[in-house]
Amino acid sequence: MTTTIFWFRNDLRLHDQVALQAAMGARRLLPVVCTPGMDTPTAWGFARMGRHRRAWWASAVRHLARALQTAGSQLLVLDEPPATALPALAHAVGADGVVCEDIAAPDEQAEVAAVRAAGLPVLTIWHSSLFDPAQLPWPLQQLPDSFTHFRQAVEQTGLTPAAPLPPVGRLAPWPRGVPDSVLEAQRRTWARLSAIAPAADARSAFPYLQSGLHAGESAARAHLARYLASDLPARHKRARNGLAGQGYSSKWSPWLATGALSPRKALEQLRRYEAVHGASEGTRCLWLELLWRDHLRFLHLRHGPALYRARGLAHAPTPTHQPERFAAWCAGRTGQPLADAGMRELAATGYLGNRLRQIVASFLVHDLACEWRAGAAWFEHQLLDYDVYSNQGNWIFLASRRTHPRARRRFDPARQAGRYDPDGHYRQLWGTA
Repeated sequence: MTTTIFWFRNDLRLHDQVALQAAMGARRLLPVVCTPGMDTPTAWGFARMGRHRRAWWASAVRHLARALQTAGSQLLVLDEPPATALPALAHAVGADGVVCEDIAAPDEQAEVAAVRAAGLPVLTIWHSSLFDPAQLPWPLQQLPDSFTHFRQAVEQTGLTPAAPLPPVGRLAPWPRGVPDSVLEAQRRTWARLSAIAPAADARSAFPYLQSGLHAGESAARAHLARYLASDLPARHKRARNGLAGQGYSSKWSPWLATGALSPRKALEQLRRYEAVHGASEGTRCLWLELLWRDHLRFLHLRHGPALYRARGLAHAPTPTHQPERFAAWCAGRTGQPLADAGMRELAATGYLGNRLRQIVASFLVHDLACEWRAGAAWFEHQLLDYDVYSNQGNWIFLASRRTHPRARRRFDPARQAGRYDPDGHYRQLWGTA
C-alpha cells in the first residue's frame, strides 16, 4: 500500500500493536480514531457512554496522540461515524485502504461492514487476547462453552502466548491532502474532549485521572510495575473479593479495556514476577482472570450475535422487565442496602469491584426480575473499564443464559453482606447502612 489509514479502536497503544505493525509497510500512514458515539441512545433510554467512560476514553486518546507525536506522527480525531468519515478521508488523501483491530461484537462488526459497503477496503487484525485463535486446540466452532473445560485444555496442552511486540518505532509521515475542514473539525473535537473532566470522589476504589492514574499506556505500564513491585500479587486471591479501597484488586482492567495495556504485556510481567518471587495462589488467580477474559472473546468469535439475544444461548423464556424497579436499581434506591451501596459507588466513580458487580447483577435479574440486557447496557454506560466482551459474557453468565447453565446463579445480598461487609463499613461509606 502507498497510503494507509490506521483506525485505532479498542487498542489505544503503541506496544504489542500487531495491527499497527501490519500497516507499517505503507509509505504514508494516517492514524485516526473515531469518537464512539458518546450520545448514541440505548434501547433503555440512556446514552451508551456516561461521564466516567467519556472522561477515561478522552484521556486515553489524548495520551495516544502524545505517543504518536513522539513516534513522528499525529492522531486525527474524527467526530462522525466511520462509515462516512473514513471513505471521505480516504478519497481526500488517496488512501488505498484501512487497517484496524478486529472486534467480534455485533455493532463493531457492523461498523466495519458499513465502511466496506462504502467501497473502502478494510483489513482487520485480531489482537486483543493472550492467544491467537489459531493456537487453540480446537476449531472455534468446537470451543467449549465451559470455562473449566477451556482452561483445562489450554493448560494440559501447554499453550503459551506469543511474546508481546516492542513499541513501534518511527511511523511513516502523514499523507498530503487532509482537508482543512477535517482539521478544523478536529480542533473543535479536541476542545470538547479536553472539557470532559472526571467526577472526583474521595471514596473511589480507582480514583482515575488522579495521582498519575491517567488512561494512557505510559500510566498503564507504570501501574503494572508498581503493582508487581508490591506484595499485592501474592495476596490477590485473599484480597480480590474486597469492596473498598485501592489495594483489593489489580486494577488492570481500565487500561486493558481501552487497549492501553496489552494482555500479553501484563502476563509477561506477571511471569517475570513469578520467576523472582515464586508462583502463588494469588498469581495463579491473576493468570486465570486473564484466561477468563480470553474465553469471553473466543465465545464471541463462536457465537457472535447470539450472545445479545434476550434468551442468550439458552432455550429459556423471554426475560421479564420492570422499568420502575430498573430505575430504582440504577439509582441505588431499591431498599437493599448492599446492592444500593454498590450502585451508588458505580454512579459516583465509574468503578465497581468484581464481587459487587456479581452481587448487583444477580440482584437485578433474580430478585428484581428485570431484563439482563438492560443491566448490561447500564454497565456499558457507567463503567470506565467497560469491555464489550467481558460485559456481555459476564452478564449472560449471571443471568444463567449460557448453553448449559447451572441452576440460577443468585447471590443472596444479605448473605454476601454478612461475609464481605460484616462490620457494615462499605454500606456506611455509601450511605445505605
